[in-house]
Amino acid sequence: MQLMRRVGVYGLIRDSGRVLVVRDGVEGEFPGLWRLPGGAVGHAEDPERAVVREVAEQVGLTVTVSRLLAVVADVATSSEGRISLHTDRLLFELSTPHGALSDAPRPQAAQPQDAQPQGAQPEAGAGLVDQSRWLSPAEVAQVPLTPFTAEALGVPVTPLPPGTHRLRHPTAPPHPDRRLRFGAYGLVTDPAGRILLTQIAQGYPGAGLWHLPGGGTDHGEQPATGLLRELVEEGGQVGRVVELLGVNNLHNPAAYGPEGRPLDWHGVRVIYRVLVDVPTDATVTEAAGGSTARAGWFTRAEAVDLPLSDIAAVAIGQSGR
Repeated sequence: MQLMRRVGVYGLIRDSGRVLVVRDGVEGEFPGLWRLPGGAVGHAEDPERAVVREVAEQVGLTVTVSRLLAVVADVATSSEGRISLHTDRLLFELSTPHGALSDAPRPQAAQPQDAQPQGAQPEAGAGLVDQSRWLSPAEVAQVPLTPFTAEALGVPVTPLPPGTHRLRHPTAPPHPDRRLRFGAYGLVTDPAGRILLTQIAQGYPGAGLWHLPGGGTDHGEQPATGLLRELVEEGGQVGRVVELLGVNNLHNPAAYGPEGRPLDWHGVRVIYRVLVDVPTDATVTEAAGGSTARAGWFTRAEAVDLPLSDIAAVAIGQSGR
């Protein structure tokens, strides 16, 4: 079985108590089902820019990202069992300029009004997304929704019939030197306010820098679960996730690592706030040869004086505001 991964981004747009949804067409991921507007992140594309682009293409709205609301993963297997697709789905709250919603599809007094997607050729819209609507909470409960959308909108998730989720076979083999890595990282603190950091081992990009605990998630693993696993492996700590802070994007077109040659890396990294209620001495427990050389607890003043990775510098800087 071929294991495949992708990152999807979706937007929650509300107006006067209604939410904007689109329906997948015959070439969409869930033909005939309604979902939040959005789609796949392209290689090297920032997730926040991707969701803005997808919303513009699908419903013709200009939006800005307000905040990251949720991150979940799901796995689907093709009917013939040849592909297992892991999708990390990021849900953003989006806002629009004042008055911009007047150009978006709006409901009639009784029956929601359908509208063809804007910003794309009719042939493309008819295949991938064929309708868009503003729906009230009562109307949302009456239409067939994708599981991710139902969960995001607080509607009971209905199991989908077999074959509902459309998986395409890759049209071409992936580029051998191109990588997508989805990771979950934590701004990890203890009750005294100390910050747990890990040092990147030699032979890995950023060797010697102090980094946030965390790393790439496994196929089928939820981001928060993967982070807590990494926290035990890299720091010997048991923590609990208390807040989703945001998402960080990294594109390095020539990253050197253990492979011994430059690779075109695209990293999408979600950041959580994690609390370790009962801290212990920081100890690297993962198997020898891992990417973490050592770990340690630091006060914020000590941490800002360390050579930090980009994501650690951003997270620690935000924590001091």
